[in-house]
Amino acid sequence: MANIRFFNIFTAIFCAIGSFLFGYDSGIIASVITFQALKDFVGHPSRYASLSGAIVSTFTGGCFFGAVLGGWSNDRIGRKRSIQLGCVIALWGCAMQAGANNFACMLIGRIIAGVAIGLLSMTVPLYNTEIAPPKIRGFVVGLAQQMIGIGFIVANWVGYGCQYIDGNSGWRLALGLQLVPATLLLVGIQFLPFSPRWLLEQNRDEEARAVVYRLHGATSDESKQEAEREFSDMRDVIKAEQSERSRSISDLWATMPMIKRTLVAVGVQVMGQFTGINVINYFGPSMYKALGLDDGQSLLVQGIYGAVGPITNFFFITLVLDFIGRKKPLMFGAGAITILYSILTAIVASYPPEVNGLPNTHKDAQRAGIAMIFMTSIVFSLSFGPVSWVLASEVFPTKTRSIGTSVATCANWLFNILFSQVSNLAIENVSWKYYILFICLNAIDFIVVFLFFPETKGKTLEEMAEVFGDEVDLSAVKEHAGSEMIDEGKGSRA
Repeated sequence: MANIRFFNIFTAIFCAIGSFLFGYDSGIIASVITFQALKDFVGHPSRYASLSGAIVSTFTGGCFFGAVLGGWSNDRIGRKRSIQLGCVIALWGCAMQAGANNFACMLIGRIIAGVAIGLLSMTVPLYNTEIAPPKIRGFVVGLAQQMIGIGFIVANWVGYGCQYIDGNSGWRLALGLQLVPATLLLVGIQFLPFSPRWLLEQNRDEEARAVVYRLHGATSDESKQEAEREFSDMRDVIKAEQSERSRSISDLWATMPMIKRTLVAVGVQVMGQFTGINVINYFGPSMYKALGLDDGQSLLVQGIYGAVGPITNFFFITLVLDFIGRKKPLMFGAGAITILYSILTAIVASYPPEVNGLPNTHKDAQRAGIAMIFMTSIVFSLSFGPVSWVLASEVFPTKTRSIGTSVATCANWLFNILFSQVSNLAIENVSWKYYILFICLNAIDFIVVFLFFPETKGKTLEEMAEVFGDEVDLSAVKEHAGSEMIDEGKGSRA
């Protein structure tokens, strides 16, 4: 087991550099849009709120199309090559941002980088899902959220430091540092294995067997037998599914079990956006200003805030997620965030940033508001943060896992685009009333998770068919299944 854990965790951590890039690229913009040098570079000071929203939303728009691309590339060239493709696109987009000579060039760079992040955001959890043993899959896939959080930490503190660099060099350096993780992942991923499930789909069975043995650290007779059992189960189900494969998006609603899978995967990704966490990540400094803090204080608090989530997430995926399951954390997250946003709304409504033209100096109200925002990050890291990536990538069968994960991730980015475009304007114009939206959404999420979401912990990817009620005809692959004859037409649960 130690060998399994070491190699899987090493592979997952390195692959999750793509998630680090996701976190850094998303987080750094929250800081740089507050830089006076960038405001001067963009121009149009009266329209800067909407233009800064465009800087964020064009990136998330690119992420949507990157997730669409991932649905195609993960089937055609595999998970590993898709990650490399994402890195190449990221290098292109990030270089354009850092070297932009006008606002239009920056926007195009943000779009291109967004395509890369969208592709990586769906492929990294998908790859880690397919190499992870069931007993530690929550931890392995949850590392994606962990690295997103670390990316935000680094972005917040880089942004805080770069604000003191004179001229355009500050924001150019902050954006240019994205090139480092993209280069590291592009080179290093070459030495990691292909997904064994993708190899089986390509009829590269012996390569897939070798990868499974490698993932198991199969050196003893017992570990070799365990690896061979897992490989055989994996092969039998995938070959059976392959006989029915149409590679069509309509497969996602072809049967009632598939509809349920799709709704769960899309739902959990959208609910992650309904927590409002990315409103804080992108526009946290604006929220702190609404509590009466100045620019420097807002960036400092945002830097401290960024460390809270990843620390919580690490302990959760290490000690809790694979034991408590998926459903209970989601219910806890939706309920707790409903309460936290209710309190934050009451604080901002009672103590506005300005009264009769004078700034808010009520320190206790500021501290309480900041505490609610920090608690939201903690709760998110104990619920939707890691669970949304795990659940969305593990519920689908192999034949639709790529396109299903793509659709779920696209839904995530669609709502990310919506919130990134309107949130800064909403915070400035309607203040605390905007937070009521998140109170209502999370209350609804609690009910939906309680009534309709299944528990999937501890199940192999092939056993998910039992959870959702699918039937797989193993007679289609009797030549692969073993020495005993399987009657034609006999169905068996995967």
